[in-house]
Amino acid sequence: MAILITGGAGYIGSHMAHELADRGEQTIVIDDFSSGLKWAIPSGVPVFLGDIGDQRRVAPLIAKYGISDIIHFAASAVVAESVADPLRYYRNNTVNSRNLIEVAIRSGVQRFILSSTAAVYGNPPENPVTEETPVAPVSPYGSSKLMAETMLRDAARAHGLRYVILRYFNVAGADPALRTGQTTRGATHLIKVAAETAVGLREKMQVFGTDYPTPDRTCIRDYIHVSDLVNAHCHALSYLRGGGESLTLNCGYGRGFSVLQVIDAMRHESGNDFPVELAARRPGDPAEIVASAERMRRLLGWRPQWDDLSLIVRHALAWERKLLAQGNARLPPENFSQSRSVRLSAR
Repeated sequence: MAILITGGAGYIGSHMAHELADRGEQTIVIDDFSSGLKWAIPSGVPVFLGDIGDQRRVAPLIAKYGISDIIHFAASAVVAESVADPLRYYRNNTVNSRNLIEVAIRSGVQRFILSSTAAVYGNPPENPVTEETPVAPVSPYGSSKLMAETMLRDAARAHGLRYVILRYFNVAGADPALRTGQTTRGATHLIKVAAETAVGLREKMQVFGTDYPTPDRTCIRDYIHVSDLVNAHCHALSYLRGGGESLTLNCGYGRGFSVLQVIDAMRHESGNDFPVELAARRPGDPAEIVASAERMRRLLGWRPQWDDLSLIVRHALAWERKLLAQGNARLPPENFSQSRSVRLSAR
């Protein structure tokens, strides 16, 4: 059995590649390197340049390696950007996912794990959010992911593909061994931005919205350590391999922290009282969203190991300091020639 990771050079995908390599799984990565970095992928893992929506490139890869499982991370994932450029999100997250699901079914792939998002819930009427909470996305990002979920469910029902859909809450932190972490240029994720500000890569950071109906008037989110998240994927894979039926599950800790609480934690860990500027709300941001992950714990046997905001912040900060020391903090995407063959030519 071999596993194909789409977007395996990105933030979460590269952590997944390291985790599966650690477990001795045969793993293959495909990425278009629009944001991922080649050096984030563990040594010895075959990696291919390609668009996951291009079936003529993906199908031979599945056939050559005998892919039995796909873990699909490749996507665009910035809420504000999706509001400004919705068609890009519907292409990358919806159309490309549709093509990938189709080629997976035609090629005999048995199991499919889809990276989804809490953004499908929009502004939930109550917290914590369960998998039965009505979906009502308020951004094209959330809508594009919900469409991918729907297509996977319908296609799986028609063709016997078994799947797990994992709805992430706010993913943060870095590999505790600092082999990989978040390298997104111009990142908008709060903990990444706070870490960049703490090490001096930004003069200041902004808090978007201070008039929300929350205790300190800033947004509240459920932050899950990226290592716990990839461990949830491993549990999902084991569950499907054991014959488990298709599932949709929330991925979070069930506890929320406000923007100001996160900033305070970063200031404490870094020892830097960096400047913060208050700004207007961003479109598409819900006031509060916190997961109920009891279903995942019960059905998959998943137990988090890094459920501590200070640890999440500490690992994110350590990763940022490593990037800064290596001069890699603002590397552009790797310069893969468009003429380079992605037929089946691994690095």
